[in-house]
Amino acid sequence: MTLSTRGLIWFNALSPNAKSFEGLPASLKVGDTTLGSLPARVIAVVPDEQNPFPRARHGEVGLLEGWGLGQIIDEAIEADRDHDTKRALVAIIDVPSQAYGRREEALGIHQALAGAVDAYARARLAGHPVVGLIVGKAMSGAFLAHGYQANRLVALRDPGVEVHAMGKASAARITLRSVDELEALAANIPPMAYDLDNYASLGLLWETLSVERIERPTEGDINRVSECLQQAVADIAAGSHDLRGRLDAPNRSASRRVREKLLEQW
Repeated sequence: MTLSTRGLIWFNALSPNAKSFEGLPASLKVGDTTLGSLPARVIAVVPDEQNPFPRARHGEVGLLEGWGLGQIIDEAIEADRDHDTKRALVAIIDVPSQAYGRREEALGIHQALAGAVDAYARARLAGHPVVGLIVGKAMSGAFLAHGYQANRLVALRDPGVEVHAMGKASAARITLRSVDELEALAANIPPMAYDLDNYASLGLLWETLSVERIERPTEGDINRVSECLQQAVADIAAGSHDLRGRLDAPNRSASRRVREKLLEQW
C-alpha cells in the first residue's frame, strides 16, 4: 500500500518553525505557529509504519490518535481559557479511515474517536476558530474524529482529494454493486458521489482552492492556502460558533424540513 504523505507535507508547509510537542504518538503532528497575526495550533494525522497498532500504520485514526487529538485540543482549551483571543485550530486532513481491528474494537476505539470529536466541538464552542483543510482523503470515522467539527472546511481541488463515508471498493461491496455501477448511481445522487462539487452542494465546504502542486507545494501555493485559512478565521469571527450554516446548501432542503418538523413536535 502506498502511503500518502500529504498531511505531513502540508503540516510542514504551514508550520515550518512550529514548536513541537513531546509525549504524542509519531502518527500525530502538532505545532504552534501563527496564522497571520493570530496564534494557531496546526494538527495532522500522518502514517507511521512503526505504529504499535498495525491497523493504524497508513494514516488511519486509531486509539492512540483519537486520545492524542483529545489531549492536545484539551490542552489548548485550558491554556487559552482566560484569554480574550483563542488560538485557531487548523486540522490538516488526509485520513483514509478509522483503524479497523479486533484490538481497536475491544479497547474502545469508539470512545477514543468520540473523545476527539468532543474536544474539537468543545474548542469550537469555547471560541477557538476551528478550520479543516482537506488535502487528501477525508473518509469515514477518521474524518468525523479529525476535522468534521470545524467551523469552516476548506478543500484543495485535486483528483486525490476525496470525501465520503467509505472508499469506493468498500461501498461497492456493501451495496452489492460494481465500482462502475456505484459511480453511475453517484452521478444522480449527490451524497453518494466522491467529487468536491457534489460534496460542496451538501453545504459542508466553505471554500475549494486550486494549487499548482499539491504534493510539492510552491511558495505561492502555501501563501494562497495560508491566506484562505486566515479568511476562514475572519469569517468565523463574524459569525456564530455552531454549524447551522451547513443547512443552507441546495441539497440540504430535506434536512432543513426534518428539523422544522422536529421543532414543531418537540
